[in-house]
Amino acid sequence: MTAPTDSIAACLSAQPGIQRVPTPKAELFQHKRFVPDDLAAELIALIDSGRRPSTIADDNGDAYFRTSETCDLAADLPAVERIEAMITALSGLDPAYGEPLQGQRYAEGQEFKAHTDYFAPGGRDFAKFCSLSGNRTWTFMAYLNEVEAGGATRFKLLDKTFQPEPGKLLCWNNRLADGGVSHATLHHGMKVRKGVKYVITKWYRERPWQG
Repeated sequence: MTAPTDSIAACLSAQPGIQRVPTPKAELFQHKRFVPDDLAAELIALIDSGRRPSTIADDNGDAYFRTSETCDLAADLPAVERIEAMITALSGLDPAYGEPLQGQRYAEGQEFKAHTDYFAPGGRDFAKFCSLSGNRTWTFMAYLNEVEAGGATRFKLLDKTFQPEPGKLLCWNNRLADGGVSHATLHHGMKVRKGVKYVITKWYRERPWQG
């Protein structure tokens, strides 16, 4: 097990099925068939049973900045234990540094406008969210279902757009080698045009998670 401050990119690069996205600006990877269909179905059912309106630390005054729904997934559920173990095996990251797993549901017309997963140093809520466990380091996000239209994830500064495909995992480093934040990881959960999109997200911190 390694801490998120260690180099995870080398560990990921050595895993079968994973691809590093060609860009010098960020450590970004994809695995096109990471989540098996049966597990995805279980996670979707959990998200549907516990979803609530998504929130955001700083919406810049835009009430429509994030319009999805979120579900907090309990760590002792078998499906959650299974996906958590898969992420740990893939990344080598110490689970102690991980936030609880979340699920998100995007109905038609819903989106999450361009944002970063890290908390901006000096921002309005930085101390509130980062005083105990530090800032976010790695993000692991997986699509769980087929979306009829829309719902892509766009990294504008990297000129990369990823379409939602069942089981596809995206993961990226929110930090730079010098410890600063990676502005290039700005990404947009684009509007779902037709259908519904389900994803799960796992974030890691600089220090062990303390809630």
